Amino acid sequence: MKKIVSILLCLCLIGVYNASASDEGRDKPKDPKPKKEKKEKSETRTGWTFGILPSVAYDADKGFQYGVLANVYDFGDGSIYPEYFHSLYFEAAYTTKRSGLFRFAYDSKMLIPNHRLKIDLSYLPDALCDFYGFNGYQTVYNSGWGKKKADDYISRAFYKSQRDLIRFAADIDGKIGGNWYWNAGIGFLGYKIGSVNIDMINKGKKPENMLPHVDGLYEKYTKWGILAPNEANGGWHPYLRGGLSYDSRDRQQNTQNGIYADVFWTYNAAFGEDKEFNNLMFNASFKHFVPVYKDRITFAYRLATQLTVAGNSPFYLNNYYNNLFIQRVLYEGLGGGNTLRGILRHRVTAPGYAFANVEFRFKICKFDIGKEHFFIGVNPFFDAGMILQRYRMDENAIRASIAENDPEFNMDELDNYLLFGKDAQVYRPHMSAGLGLKLMMNDNFVLSVDWAVPFDKRDNAGMANLYVKMGYMF
Repeated sequence: MKKIVSILLCLCLIGVYNASASDEGRDKPKDPKPKKEKKEKSETRTGWTFGILPSVAYDADKGFQYGVLANVYDFGDGSIYPEYFHSLYFEAAYTTKRSGLFRFAYDSKMLIPNHRLKIDLSYLPDALCDFYGFNGYQTVYNSGWGKKKADDYISRAFYKSQRDLIRFAADIDGKIGGNWYWNAGIGFLGYKIGSVNIDMINKGKKPENMLPHVDGLYEKYTKWGILAPNEANGGWHPYLRGGLSYDSRDRQQNTQNGIYADVFWTYNAAFGEDKEFNNLMFNASFKHFVPVYKDRITFAYRLATQLTVAGNSPFYLNNYYNNLFIQRVLYEGLGGGNTLRGILRHRVTAPGYAFANVEFRFKICKFDIGKEHFFIGVNPFFDAGMILQRYRMDENAIRASIAENDPEFNMDELDNYLLFGKDAQVYRPHMSAGLGLKLMMNDNFVLSVDWAVPFDKRDNAGMANLYVKMGYMF
């Protein structure tokens, strides 16, 4: 409860921490109607604005986040407001579940004329990264095994692994004609994955709060041969990306009308022992924003898919949802605050999947603080996703591998971990619903709070599924 109160206080303080400077030296057009000029000035932002805030967030999967962030916008002469000429974003933060965030992002529509350039450099350490196995419901989720107060508790780290991610991305687009654009990108993803460092987690803790040294699901998957040795520890993957997009939205953030759609392919390279993980992925998305009542109510939905069309993709890349332009810190699917809210992060890991997000966006009130323009909104939503391409998990091969590599395991308990045949329900949809709260500044800076619950307890047995992030999910 204290965490939630702290979050709400930060929502109230966002205006206090904002500092801005406008370019007063710009030539302004004269208007013989001063009242009209005053109205236009209140609705348009010019010059540079600088905001520095505590990086306070909460994610049901990652815990309470604390740190600092800064965002610098250049609105230029205001001719394209609420769009901006340049944006520089800096953030350094850590969470109570030992997930780190160190990021720099640059976004410009003016550096290269008639093109948009976006650069992202991030280091994302995660000492307790979620690992719930493969194929969604085929891997059994026993909620009590990770909850200390449960009778069948094993370890809070049972469904965890350690993951460090280094990411560099440079993406550019150019106009073809009308609302059509070409897109290209280059970058790399570097993963280091392993078992949770129990000694590090236990450092400084009282004996009754220490985690036991037991095998979790990640270790069992490795022992049982479900995770190949050259996949289990991560790898480096330079990539090339290209595609097409259509954009008729009235604005990038706080979109009220229009369509955004894209199709693109990503070639992920791999070298040495990992060369079998060279792969080609296909992504497509369709986002539609429909004004229902003036600028007060908007109906918005997103349909998206990611498929492995050639080669083999390691599990950690299957948990990475590709995007043409990186706006949020990390896009992970399926499950979690970026794809299926209320469903455990990485709960649905597969080579190919599709998902949908549907929501109504209501503006409750608008107000100004100094020169900054704010509004508060709410959005009820529904999320759903399902597997389209599955991992081939052969029961006989897995049993043989367990007998050889984990002889102490009781084979009668295998159905507590994996289901086969019709019981696996690999293609059964995963669904959730919830309610969001939004606080927006200058139609660009959005503080988002979402709460959601799954329809099936196998996706998340808890109710504390709260996400506090920057920006709309789509």
